[in-house]
Amino acid sequence: MQKTARKPGYDLGTLWKIFGAVLFAYLFLGFMVIPCFNTLTSVFTAKDSAGNSDPLAVIRFFLAGTMPGFVWNSLKLALCLVVTVNVVGISIVLLTEYFDIKGAKILRMGYMTTLIYSGVALVTGYQFLYDSNGMLTTWLSGLFPDMNKQWFSGFSAVLFTMTFACTSNHALFLRNAIRGIDYNTVEAARNMGARPFKVLLRVVMPTLLPTLFSLTVMTFITGLCAMSAPTLLGYNSINPEIVRLAGSSTADEAFPQARAALLSVILAMFTIVLLTILNHYERKGHYLSVSKTKAKLVKQKIQNPVANVLAHIYAYVLFLIYMTPVVMIILFSFQNYPAIRSKTLNIGEWSIINYFGRQDYEYMTSRGKLKTRTGSISGVFSNADTIGGIRLSFILSAVAAALACLIVVVAVNYIFKNRSKKRGAAVEACLLFPWLLPTILICYSYRIYFNQEIWYVFGNNLYWRENVRFLIIIAYTVVKLPFALRMIKAAFYAIDDELEDAARNLGASPLVTFLRVKLPIVLPSVLAVFALNFNALFTEYDMGATFQSSYGKTYAMIIQNMTLEEGREGYNVNASGRRCASTVFIMLVSGIILYLVYGVGARDLGERLERRKKWKQRFARLRGKKAA
Repeated sequence: MQKTARKPGYDLGTLWKIFGAVLFAYLFLGFMVIPCFNTLTSVFTAKDSAGNSDPLAVIRFFLAGTMPGFVWNSLKLALCLVVTVNVVGISIVLLTEYFDIKGAKILRMGYMTTLIYSGVALVTGYQFLYDSNGMLTTWLSGLFPDMNKQWFSGFSAVLFTMTFACTSNHALFLRNAIRGIDYNTVEAARNMGARPFKVLLRVVMPTLLPTLFSLTVMTFITGLCAMSAPTLLGYNSINPEIVRLAGSSTADEAFPQARAALLSVILAMFTIVLLTILNHYERKGHYLSVSKTKAKLVKQKIQNPVANVLAHIYAYVLFLIYMTPVVMIILFSFQNYPAIRSKTLNIGEWSIINYFGRQDYEYMTSRGKLKTRTGSISGVFSNADTIGGIRLSFILSAVAAALACLIVVVAVNYIFKNRSKKRGAAVEACLLFPWLLPTILICYSYRIYFNQEIWYVFGNNLYWRENVRFLIIIAYTVVKLPFALRMIKAAFYAIDDELEDAARNLGASPLVTFLRVKLPIVLPSVLAVFALNFNALFTEYDMGATFQSSYGKTYAMIIQNMTLEEGREGYNVNASGRRCASTVFIMLVSGIILYLVYGVGARDLGERLERRKKWKQRFARLRGKKAA
């Protein structure tokens, strides 16, 4: 008797695939597409004072009002930064990696300080020196009484600060590019009679052009989307205006939300165009023929004695500009409130009150009465607000960084399994989608769209009370997905397909193969991405300013708000000191993470064994000396 074939049903694996596809579509549409689309449509759904819809009202208001000035200010800053950042960035790399400059290792450490502090912390350092009552400004005003003490504000202050803040990418990526140059090509050009400067222009610089182009585009976008420096230094650019309009209402001014949406869309258009140009340029490909056996680049000596002296002077002037804010912040974090207020170092008196402990503060009221404010002077780790900000930022950043890594690891595993299919490319495009949009647009879209009872999140208001913390985690995660994808995807290329085939032949399921074979190989890269994302999010300012509420004050926002309220009615008396101590704490955390990622984590097994052997030999010599 012949058996009839039974139609196959849905097994557990198929059900999981369907569930995963539905969940991915739900998350992508609900937390990337719909909120941003809502922002776009809100520009054309604005209503006039009578309540009538006027699709072109905001655009007319834009053309007739002051909004083009914010766009022009951001464009001007971005264009100027492209010039200044490239000049300084190329300089610091050439001075430490290409030319033979004395003390290059020390110079490199100074130039790379921007990797361990940025945003509010970095602007704090520069304000401490150059503000109207800053140390350097006070000293210069003593020498030149007629100088303008308010010089460090507005466009010039933002350009100066961001010029040195944005060279961190040059210190990382351009340094790697110049170290990869084949010295044989340089030596061949010199043997043909080319002068050193001509070799630099004709041989070295062309190999750096692809990296420089990428850095230029990213610098332009950074200047266009600048937030912390313009906000703190008083420069009217797009991002601070979007945040201001987001917190305004129609009672204060006309079309505040629609105007913020329009500025966000304009910012997104610039970003999309620039990233499209960058992608097109990268696909064209730029290659340089080199010898089969590459030679390590040898530093070039500057033969002209005058040029050599000038190069050394320039190198150490840059070193002072980079290092002075760091040194001053560290020193003043151990000074008391009067010394910080007057910007005068008192070497004889050191205090840890900005870190630990509490003190009372006595002050005279407007009526001439002496009043004591109990515990008004407190350290970072003795102040409830700063402790709460540290705890909240630590939890939000850790959860978001972990979520980004988890999502990307699962997605990249799926992408590699379906690398020849359209669905694999579609998943990758969805995860790269946040790169097309500026961070402020994503955060503003979340704030507006989820600040009501939305059916998409089961009738909840995600901007209400404690729910805003969940919204911040989502924003943090979404913004970090593209970076995590690029880094972790590169790690997956190191997995040999034969390992997976061997595991499958031994009867291992796809899940077991992923957990036992693939994950251990890519885990170091995943941990590195987690550390870098956490490092960036822990001191994040832009998103914190957009989502700021009584239930969602991140560490950076608490530091900034305390400094603005310093000394009012005897509260937060040493907020500037706590701000310095907080900056030192941020630098310490960031430095440890970068050391673990780029120091310990970047070494292979042979390097680790060699270093361990050297340390053992050193300890053996020390024990021998003590015994003797």
